[in-house]
Amino acid sequence: MMRPVNGFKRALAEGRQQIGIWNTVGGQVVAEALATAGYDWILLDTEHSQTDVPDLLGMLQAVAPYPVEAVVRPAANDTVLIKRILDFGALTLLIPYVQTADEAKAAVAAIRYAPRGVRGVSYLTRATRYGTVPDYAARAEEELCLIVQAETVATLERIGEIAAVDGVNAIFIGPADLAASMGLPGQAGHPEVKAMVERAIHAIRAAGKPAGILTGDPVFAQRCIELGTTFTAVGIDLSLMLDGARARRAMF
Repeated sequence: MMRPVNGFKRALAEGRQQIGIWNTVGGQVVAEALATAGYDWILLDTEHSQTDVPDLLGMLQAVAPYPVEAVVRPAANDTVLIKRILDFGALTLLIPYVQTADEAKAAVAAIRYAPRGVRGVSYLTRATRYGTVPDYAARAEEELCLIVQAETVATLERIGEIAAVDGVNAIFIGPADLAASMGLPGQAGHPEVKAMVERAIHAIRAAGKPAGILTGDPVFAQRCIELGTTFTAVGIDLSLMLDGARARRAMF
């Protein structure tokens, strides 16, 4: 049986814009419903949500039939968490709070089998299509996509070093934590934070990597796209639901 193909990784390599949505509400129903909405990618979040690793298997299965690519964010840059998520069949990972080249190298090692990395080997997983992909261990890395998340001012100063790490496919900017690191917690929309994001996009692109971001501000999202982001998340499920609910209540 053939290995699954990572369309998201191919799109990034080709420079095609990928519009995404954030899934923080756990369970298969919301993930599947979002998968029908026409986005290019959906982020299944286990860092800032109630979703835990065991929940991901059903969510990945629910999303799989639809023309959307699943990206999973582990709760931390942790080898064990990454191993389990990969075994569930995730092809693209967004690793939070990577601040140095050494931390990026650790994430790369976690997705690679020995001798190039430290990922544990198991042949009876969803990733191997339950043992039916004969060359999985030898070629899995070809379809895996690793994104590291730049979330602090200190990280942005090291973009060149992080981007140079072999195995890092893209860099994602986290505006909320970036704002906090700038002494502006809760103010991701502050002009100084936006200016820092813009500089980060330029730095990532100059380092030869695709740049990504999450913002619920449509005007700023368009601005980021114009500056060069090629994977741009434009909304969070819970936020969109509450916006709709509040707007409907205001009508009455």
